Amino acid sequence: MPGSMAGGAGQAKKLGTLLSGLLECGAFCGIIFGWASLVYVLKNLNYFEQWCDSSANLNPNGTLYPDCSGQDEQFSLVFTIGSFMNNFMTLPMGYVFDRFGTAVARLIAITLYTGGTLLVAFSTPDLAVLLFPAMSMLSVGGILLILTNMQVGNLFGKYRSIIITLYNGAFDSSSAIFLIIKVLHEHGLSLRTMFLFMAACSAWHLLRTIFLMPRMHIPYPLPPAYNYGLSCPGRSQSYRTYEEKRPPEDDGPEEVPLEPSAPKGNAAVESFWPCVLSWLFMWHVVWLSVMQLRHYIFIGTLNPLLDHLAFGDKHLVSIYTNAFAFTQLCGVLCAPWNGLILDCHKRNKAHRAEGAQGALADLRASVPSLVLTVTQCVLFSICAAVPMLPVQFVTFVLQVISRSFLYGGNAAFLAIAFPPQHFGKLYGLAMALSALVALLQYPCIALVRGALQGDPFYMNVGLIAVVLLAYVSPVVVARECRRRAKDLEAASSPLEASTSAETPAQTPH
Repeated sequence: MPGSMAGGAGQAKKLGTLLSGLLECGAFCGIIFGWASLVYVLKNLNYFEQWCDSSANLNPNGTLYPDCSGQDEQFSLVFTIGSFMNNFMTLPMGYVFDRFGTAVARLIAITLYTGGTLLVAFSTPDLAVLLFPAMSMLSVGGILLILTNMQVGNLFGKYRSIIITLYNGAFDSSSAIFLIIKVLHEHGLSLRTMFLFMAACSAWHLLRTIFLMPRMHIPYPLPPAYNYGLSCPGRSQSYRTYEEKRPPEDDGPEEVPLEPSAPKGNAAVESFWPCVLSWLFMWHVVWLSVMQLRHYIFIGTLNPLLDHLAFGDKHLVSIYTNAFAFTQLCGVLCAPWNGLILDCHKRNKAHRAEGAQGALADLRASVPSLVLTVTQCVLFSICAAVPMLPVQFVTFVLQVISRSFLYGGNAAFLAIAFPPQHFGKLYGLAMALSALVALLQYPCIALVRGALQGDPFYMNVGLIAVVLLAYVSPVVVARECRRRAKDLEAASSPLEASTSAETPAQTPH
């Protein structure tokens, strides 16, 4: 590989970057999505307890248990705001990453993450309001960390889609960190101690930023002898990227997050706004938004849902909360399968297409991935609507598979379907728009608390119908594939006619 040439980053360094990035995504980036486990701990510590009514509900044993719907609503609001910030801030944070580079973006992420963990560490039941800024800071810091990590796929050529989906799967698996906190808390470790330890881990993020990440971006394709990160003493200049080192007259490859840029001087490259206003992008945002909304509502209301189905039995709630968190660990195992689906056509060298034909083949390969992701979400939604505790084990499994496919597929599809120059902006915009839709989770939760009297069955049935809208996106993509295939045929026909017309003139008389 070119990057392994003398003076460049060797395979060991690239592998270290890949594995350390996987650990970073899997242990820190998406911890807010393990919210149900943390809520269990916070309830035991009496956070927002003033919102409970101590004698309102009767369980099957004939004893009263408190109605804590007000408390649940406060916890749901914390998660709603945190998950909204996780997506909405992707757009401005993506701009910071594109404009100022990896080092600056990661320093901002580390600052936010450290601040969030310290706020949780020093929160108390009387200062439960600190959870609102803390979860938002953890969300934004985490999404910025994974955004800087996705470019690592550029180091590994044809395995980029697999690495992107692998990192997104690790992001999902990081929600199990709150399960570890729950288990350790049950064994006597204080919440403050655990979050102070997480704050101290920021030193590791800082070291990785210095030694295993570029100051700006990782270009693709990798130039000869490409290196990144701070090298050994006496070679401090190696921390500069290839973009900074090359001579001014050398255009070199442009630095883009995921895909190779189109050849320079190609006027056919589509500009940003036509991409945004295309049916392809708009229906993809619908595809992402409706399924993400379904997942957010499920995660944000899981603890009260289990309370409702278990009639307040804390032991049962603890067992099912642990089961849910354990399944989240499997996200890192599920996500790469989507990458394999997207990259399967690239492994057949005999039929591997290049150029426009290759781009069309990539787009066609995304259709089965999109359909499979929606189908998984529909099955998950159906199981979630069944008001029986044992069925929730199946729901947990389907949920983690669906969510792993959703986020990895989202990033990979945007890299495939649109010009690579716009990937960062389109990814940030799609996440920001889906964040606005995700705000609907709070009125949905309020509807369950109020008109539906704590029973989410009818809301869950309605969400199944909403998720079905996502099937429109793969239909739109399939139609776009047919249109592009016709355009390619039309473009190749005049060229063939011109070639055949020139042949007689070249024949000697």
